[in-house]
Amino acid sequence: MPFPKRRLMTPGPTQTPQSARLAMARELINHRTDEFRALIAEAIEGLKYVFRTANDVMILSSSGSGAMEAAVVNAAPRGGKVVVLESGKFAERWRRIAEAFGIEVVRCELPWGQAFAPEQVAELLKRHPDAAAVFATLMETSTGVGHDIAGIGRVVGQTPALFVVDGISGVGVMECRTDEWGIDILVVGAQKALMTPPGLAFAAISAKAWRQIESFRPPAFYFDLSAYRKAAALGDTPYTPAIPLVLALVESLRLIRQAGIENIWARGRLLAEAVRSGVAALGFRLVAERPAEGMTAAHPPAGVDAKLFLRRLEARFGVKLAGGQGPLKDRIVRIAHFGQIDEFDILGLLAAMELVLVELGQKVKLGSAVAEAQRVLSASAARGDG
Repeated sequence: MPFPKRRLMTPGPTQTPQSARLAMARELINHRTDEFRALIAEAIEGLKYVFRTANDVMILSSSGSGAMEAAVVNAAPRGGKVVVLESGKFAERWRRIAEAFGIEVVRCELPWGQAFAPEQVAELLKRHPDAAAVFATLMETSTGVGHDIAGIGRVVGQTPALFVVDGISGVGVMECRTDEWGIDILVVGAQKALMTPPGLAFAAISAKAWRQIESFRPPAFYFDLSAYRKAAALGDTPYTPAIPLVLALVESLRLIRQAGIENIWARGRLLAEAVRSGVAALGFRLVAERPAEGMTAAHPPAGVDAKLFLRRLEARFGVKLAGGQGPLKDRIVRIAHFGQIDEFDILGLLAAMELVLVELGQKVKLGSAVAEAQRVLSASAARGDG
């Protein structure tokens, strides 16, 4: 392409709205001022709105993995026991963090692509009533699986264990009702459906979680959540925050509130259906048995090299999708449909996928994937959903 245009459709980082990008270009302000405290307060209220929570929300200058580490070391002491629901690369991260801090892990593992049922978790907790916490994932970004967090939360809520959820990529596109679903610690990343560049993470913490956090001294300094709570009482952060990213976050959250979070959830479901109908018409097979609304992971048709397909898609059309990880490396494609990604992006992507498949020698009826997605979108418009 003589004038390449990037079209970012990976499940993180995602496209950032212009107002958020411009906010980062403004003159830097000091973080120990009333001006910045007002912005922090607005950001926290916006995050509570998105998370559907009245709980405390802490802003960390870190990646989502930093918030995961903070959740682990504050939820369980060294030598304590936790249950990890592991069915993908990012659920595996819960286990690896816990093991790194000397926490005993009860590992409940499913094949990648499968989802946990609340009954499985209930049985685990009967066998391990001394578990300090259960770690789960809202949307497993390595496979596109969406777990029944509401159902699992009801089960965990009947026990002393904390329910800790990785909502890093799912929150902001998938329905997530932190308080109603009994989530004690929810961790979220800025660079996914919240449409902010990488570098911020968030933790929503329940009263039940605070009681457990205060019952022992966590092996942490920067990620000691009690320090964040103490600073938050004064409208501050305990350490220097990523000021430009906070400014961008405020702008993105304003856009989300204007759109309405429930409208965004509905839109996520619609785009997911359109993408899946389109790729199915091209012979792609979903990885997830219980697909999440925020992204789609799929195996390409027989005879198509996933790595080559992704490379050609980016080289010819500037469309950047993600490949597989772990046992799915070079075997699947992963498509995001959250944040600023819209119907036009989806239709353009599917048309580009058709042309690349033709280039790779596949027999494709041009327009078939686009037509399937259009059918979904037009049916929604006829119902008045859009």
